[in-house]
Amino acid sequence: MKIALASDHGALELKAAVQKHLEDRGIEATDIGTFTEDSTDYPFWGQKCGQVVASGDHDLGIVLCGSGIGISIAANKVKGIRCALVTSEELAFLAKNHNNANIIALGGRTTEIEDAILYVDKWLDTEFDGGPRHVKRIGMLNNM
Repeated sequence: MKIALASDHGALELKAAVQKHLEDRGIEATDIGTFTEDSTDYPFWGQKCGQVVASGDHDLGIVLCGSGIGISIAANKVKGIRCALVTSEELAFLAKNHNNANIIALGGRTTEIEDAILYVDKWLDTEFDGGPRHVKRIGMLNNM
């Protein structure tokens, strides 16, 4: 499995902790930017992560900005991306189980590292339900 990580300047610390955790789990985790605390625009990074996941270059993605909101909106502008802002283990479960989210978003200023790791693990360890109602809805999303 290959996961892309992207953030703006507001989530560098959380992104680094998530990347280390993924690597400790034996998952290839590629940081595609940003790499400094210089102010940068989250739409660029959300789109970039969306593109590498949608292209098949990476299996999944994790995007992070100060709140997780803006970068999730940006990632969702890329056709084929289903990015969910995750703020609890329940939402991480539902993001995968119901929506088969291929990217999740986390807030660097709103999420503690320990919580983020729980959310990432719940998302990764949950299987997509695959039932007809969810498959139908995902098809509808993909066709938008």
